[in-house]
Amino acid sequence: MHRFYFLLLWLCACTTLHGIESQIQVGADRVMNAPYVSLLKGKKVGLITNHTAFNEKKHSTIQLFKTHAKSKGFKLVALFGPEHGLDGDVYAEQELQSKVDPDGIPIHSLYGKTRKPTDEMLKGVDILVYDIQDIGSRSYTYSTTLFYAMEEAAKKNIPVWVLDRPNPLGGLIIDGPMLEEKWRSFVGYINVPYCHGMTIGELAQFFNQEYQIGCQLTVIPMKGWRRDMIFQDTGLPWIPTSPCIPEANTTFYYPTTGIIGELQLVSIGIGYTLPFKLIGAPWINGTTLAKKLNEQDFPGVHFEPFKYRPYYGKFAKQDCQGVLILITNPAKYKPVSTQYLILGILKTLYKTHFQQALAKAQNRQDIFNKVNGTDEVFKILQQEQYSTWKLLSLHQKEREQFEKKRIKYLIPDYAF
Repeated sequence: MHRFYFLLLWLCACTTLHGIESQIQVGADRVMNAPYVSLLKGKKVGLITNHTAFNEKKHSTIQLFKTHAKSKGFKLVALFGPEHGLDGDVYAEQELQSKVDPDGIPIHSLYGKTRKPTDEMLKGVDILVYDIQDIGSRSYTYSTTLFYAMEEAAKKNIPVWVLDRPNPLGGLIIDGPMLEEKWRSFVGYINVPYCHGMTIGELAQFFNQEYQIGCQLTVIPMKGWRRDMIFQDTGLPWIPTSPCIPEANTTFYYPTTGIIGELQLVSIGIGYTLPFKLIGAPWINGTTLAKKLNEQDFPGVHFEPFKYRPYYGKFAKQDCQGVLILITNPAKYKPVSTQYLILGILKTLYKTHFQQALAKAQNRQDIFNKVNGTDEVFKILQQEQYSTWKLLSLHQKEREQFEKKRIKYLIPDYAF
């Protein structure tokens, strides 16, 4: 049965990508052309980037700036790396040290002793350029790295350029709770829904205006991308954004199980070959869980019974049962709402295990609330009688208000 579904998923992936040659130009494809390149002349450039940034010729943005520096009359003077490092090979929450690249350019870590570029790091920088592939979920820290940089650059009147890239979830999914001010942190810095349906360039415009940052911001937009495109529709190659986001479709699963993972209640596939795509534990009956979840008839998703043994992480080397989450219709799918549904069913079926895990999670309550952007989720989970609808309707009015507010920050060329 498992082999059948893996084959089905593989065939679907091949069908989606076969014959697609990308007609999309990302910001990195346009920055060395008019009208932007002339503005670089005589400038010293700082580049916030990582391994995900490349252009249509498959040249990294670092290579692009190094190659054109002399001929275009600018100088690349500093590199800045986010969480997971410049090469994306470091696991989450591991601090990174600053170093120097082979050409003698300093690489400043923005996930080490400091997460904001310091005065010393920005010394001599005339323009700060940002080019990193985001995944469309608020708690993924690459966007906060940009927001921190914009704040510091604004203090020094350093212009910031954002080279735009697709939101892998597309531009239409708006799902999950808003961010309450008291829970503002590195894993959630601006008041948008958990899944906001905006590109990194659009988020930068939103942040700059709504938070009155005063940054001299330039967004270099894409050509050819539309809001109804998920990443698989773009024809662009996917570069794993971090060790546990190996495929483009993993970006849909991260907001489906990642918050659950913060509770340390179940395995979510990290430590196995399907990160974020599984819900499992030694005490779960996979057939029962799948049946109960499928009975809810949630849009765009199917749950298949699954058995596995994690190699490391939660329940390492223990036989687990649970469900493999299969997204059948991305256009109708609601990742965070599905996640809250899963939490509700787990509490209904496995009340004792759930309550024990919740009690043990007291020391993780702070990070759980920060990722959610609110403590209302944890409060609802603590209730004796759990009601899924309370979570599904959480911040619904605020999401509707956001959807109207965000319109003026959306890039018109991305309309479909």
